[in-house]
Order: sequence, then C-alpha cells, then structure tokens
Amino acid sequence: MKVVIAIDSLKGSLTSIEAGKAIKEGILNVIDAEVIVKPLADGGEGTTEALVEGLGGEIVEIFVMGPQKDKIKAAYGYIEESKTAIIEMAAAAGIMLVGEEKNPMEATTYGVGEMIKDAINRGCRNFIIGIGGSATNDGGIGMLTALGFDFYDNNGNKLGIDAKELRKISIISPENAMPELSECHFKIACDVTNQLCGENGATYIYGPQKGVTEEIKEKLDKDMAHYAKVTKKYLNNDYSETSGAGAAGGLGFAFLSYLHGDLQPGIELVIDTVKLEECMKDADYVITGEGCLDKQTAMGKAPVGIAKLAKKYDKTVIALAGSVTDDAVKCNENGIDAYFPILSKVIPLHEAMKKETARKNMVKTTEQIFRLIAAVESKKR
Repeated sequence: MKVVIAIDSLKGSLTSIEAGKAIKEGILNVIDAEVIVKPLADGGEGTTEALVEGLGGEIVEIFVMGPQKDKIKAAYGYIEESKTAIIEMAAAAGIMLVGEEKNPMEATTYGVGEMIKDAINRGCRNFIIGIGGSATNDGGIGMLTALGFDFYDNNGNKLGIDAKELRKISIISPENAMPELSECHFKIACDVTNQLCGENGATYIYGPQKGVTEEIKEKLDKDMAHYAKVTKKYLNNDYSETSGAGAAGGLGFAFLSYLHGDLQPGIELVIDTVKLEECMKDADYVITGEGCLDKQTAMGKAPVGIAKLAKKYDKTVIALAGSVTDDAVKCNENGIDAYFPILSKVIPLHEAMKKETARKNMVKTTEQIFRLIAAVESKKR
C-alpha cells in the first residue's frame, strides 16, 4: 500500500511536516506501507516554514526597511541545493507590521527588494514569493528601487520609494538594475485576480484596508494608471489589465512588468514545487487536512487543492483536522471522501493545541482509520 500525505499546518500546534510525520507514525503502527510526507501550504503565511522544513532548507534572517521605513528583522527560506529563495512579502511589507498607523501614501515595498537582493547575492536564481497581506499601494516601485531600477520626474530628479511618487514618474531607467536579475526566475503565489487600476483594481478593492480613504482613492488610482502608462512607454509591455496585476498594491504588476514573474495560484505553485503530483499517481490513499475544516476549506484552500489533484487520478482522499464545523460537509462535494476531527475528548482549547497533545491525537486517530482500512482490504483478499 502507498499513502501520500500532504496536510497543511495546524496553526499554533503542528507544522505541516510535524502533522504529516504524526500521520505516518499512525499508519505504520497498523500496517506495513510506503508512506510519503510532503509539505503543504497555500502560498500565504506559513509557506516559507513549510517548504523550508519539507525541502531541507534553512531560514535566513536579515535587517531590511519595513513598510514604515524603519529597520526590521525579516526572514526568508533558502534551499541551497536548488538555489531557491522562498519569500513572503509580508515579512518585509506586511499589514501586520504597521498596526493602526496605516499610511498608504508612505508605505513601501523597499524591504521586499532588499530580501530578493540578499538572496541573489547568496546565489539564488529561483524565487518563490508569496505576495499576500501587504500594507502597501506603491505599485512595487519600492522593491524595484532596491533592485536598482531608477525612477525620475520630468526634471531628471530621482524619485522616492512610495505611492506619493507614482504621479511624478516621467522617466524609468533599468541601467543600474542588478545584472543577475536576467538570470532569475520568479514564481509568484497570487490568488488575487484583480487588475491594476479601476474599480476592480488594487486601490479601490484593497486600498481601504491599508488606510486609503475616499478622499484619496480616485487620485491614487489615477497615479497608479500614470505609472502603468510610463512603464509601458519605457519597457514596451502592458500588464496593467492582467489578472493579478493589482495584487499587493500593484506588486503583482511590478513582477509581471519588470521581472517577468509568473503569477500562479498559491496551492498550485506549492504542489509543483514539492513535485506532489508525480508521487500521487500510483498512491492508494491521499491524506490531507488543516487546523479547522469548514466551508472556507471547500472554497479553494489547500486541502481541497490536494483533493482535486488526487481525483484527477481517482484516488481516495481522507482529511484530518483539529476541528470540523457543520458546514464542512461542503468538503465532501469538493473531492474529500471523508474527514475526521482528531480530538478524542472534550478538553480546553489551550490544552488541545499543545504540540504533544495534537501530535498524540493525530497518531491515534490515524491508527483507527487505518485499522478500518486494513480490515476492509483483508476481506477483499
């Protein structure tokens, strides 16, 4: 029997790999099987941790400019074997870094560029970058400036690194951009489909949560459109209406236009990175899950992404979760054949979330599931 495990983290309890190893232990306590554990994340928070742990990488910590232009410590993943950097833009420009002091006209992605630059200097040429949770609306000019792109006004004065500079851009020069960028491949985890400008663009849809007020919304959107127009003039491309260009306050547009980035749904990018599909083809069972299984899971979160891939090869899919809600039945309609909460008795939440408690419950629940599977398989013989 072959079992493939790809379970998301149980936040606050088990990492993706820890949960996977606990399930593996439970299976092997019952039957002799080939069990493969793969890391799982959806491109958002936790992706760096999951891929670094699952692919045998390391965490690199550096000081960069935060969204409010102060120095902060940010971390990214480094996979030496493949010269790959795994970066979450939120580590350098995330909305969680600004608290209540949101200022979208001043917020910058410069620190994201510093992370990329550090990884390039470390030898990385492959990048996996999640761009969710940004505090910025600068169109990515902060990041690009950190990488050596220069933006000037019509008098030839070099411009700054935030959204209030967008309307002033008249000249764009890639002359000082890092030459290594031409050797780099950027895969961007992006589940946002918004274009750059307009009522469905970055500023109108996501700006308000970053502090964009009604008074500045229309003007800032026009400034972004101006930036896109000048980009088209100097780079001879136009990605302003491309799906995902409006992600992270226009950072998606910057990756598309300046760095030839490939925007992909987060779960698809992770599945491809860990080569999950190939090992699924001859599996007998696929196991997935997350901390809480609910109707949100069914709307495209990582476990359902795994289930849909497994169903491509007609595999039986089992999900395990810390807890499940009544509306989790929607998951059954989206490829998960059966799901099980791992909690064996009523205990306080803080106790249930302890690492050792969660691991023990994961092992024991898996054992019972595979006792049933083993019994059924035995009767077939």
